[in-house]
Order: sequence, then C-alpha cells, then structure tokens
Amino acid sequence: MLGSWQVLLIQPYNMDPEAARIARESLDLAFHMSNILDTGLDRHTLSILIALCEQGINPEALAALIKELRREPPPKPGVP
Repeated sequence: MLGSWQVLLIQPYNMDPEAARIARESLDLAFHMSNILDTGLDRHTLSILIALCEQGINPEALAALIKELRREPPPKPGVP
C-alpha cells in the first residue's frame, strides 16, 4: 500500500483532490519544521525521505546516510 507522500510523488495528477491537498499540507508542515531545525533539506529531498520512511526504511539510518553524504567533498567537474 502506498503512503500519501509516495502517492503524491508518483501520481500527483491521479489522486483524489482531497488526498492531494492533505498530502501537500503535510509536506508543507514537515518542510516548515525542517527549516526551523535548519536541516538544509529541500522540499523534494524531504518528500523522498518521508516516502522511504513510510516504506519501512529506518529513519535513523537515513539520517546517518544524509550526514555521511554531506561529509564527502563534492566531485570535481570532469572527473568521473
């Protein structure tokens, strides 16, 4: 079964309008909280992380992954 966040990511145009509104409002609230906590996550990334949590991925593991990815230096242009 798909969570409201995942449905919004996959089929935003085929959703019941009320379900889409609720999903948008929920994402808006989560994004506002994310900004207050200064996470640096954009709305799209946050929606993906929430969808992964709804699918059973451990949120602490996701947080550790995000922290690790932020520690790595960005790749240099032109280097594969």
